[in-house]
Amino acid sequence: MPPSHYETLIYQPKKHYVEIRFNRPHRLNAVIEQFYHELLKALAQAEADSDVRAVLLTGEGRAFCVGADMKAHSAGERTPYQRRLYLQLGNDVCEAIFRSTKPVVGAINGYALGAGAELACACDFLLMAESAQIGFPEVSIGTCVGGGVTQFLPRLVGLAKARELIFLGNKVDGREAERIGLVTRAVTDEQLQSEAENFINELTGKAPISMQLVKKMLNNSSYNDIDAQLQHELDGVFMCTTTQDWQEGVDAFAEKRPPEFKGR
Repeated sequence: MPPSHYETLIYQPKKHYVEIRFNRPHRLNAVIEQFYHELLKALAQAEADSDVRAVLLTGEGRAFCVGADMKAHSAGERTPYQRRLYLQLGNDVCEAIFRSTKPVVGAINGYALGAGAELACACDFLLMAESAQIGFPEVSIGTCVGGGVTQFLPRLVGLAKARELIFLGNKVDGREAERIGLVTRAVTDEQLQSEAENFINELTGKAPISMQLVKKMLNNSSYNDIDAQLQHELDGVFMCTTTQDWQEGVDAFAEKRPPEFKGR
């Protein structure tokens, strides 16, 4: 399928997934209002497409996303209300990634800083090039983290390490990010795209309805007590048994062949 038209993004449908590539390489994919608006539309487009089972986010050029485009921000004066709307957009995008019913894989190909690191933390899985760097410089420049980082980051690396990363603002490379649990996997720069594609192709071979249910349960696990979580799991198992994919999984296991899930 041909890519959809966006100015700040490349939206490229693949087999059972879509790659959304941040496309402001001349500004190291720094964010502006248009970028946020288009990313919200692209995520909604992927969410509405029944053929899309997963989403891959990555950056064009030398960076994933270096955060706010300070040059664009200094070009015009925002009212306090306009500034609040812009900041809300960043939260909205991270929430859309987090609440997507489909797994979102981030492939960090270069700098992921500030708002870029916030986008990364909202993803379900992160693959990172060894030479890439991720960091949260907000406190160092007199501002504050957003996009749910104060919830996502402690769940990924633990509270003590999250404090260190946010308070000190030091960047970490791919190998260190993997060591502390911030990313799923670190790979060589040359392998990042192929590893991301292999990873997401493996994901899209799983049962879509099962993934949707499990993603929601995992995302909500820290809010629920054990009784509520057990009930959600029971409901999820029962719902899966009503699907054609459940029967396909049973048949494929009995016939010793890979299942072919349809998402229904």
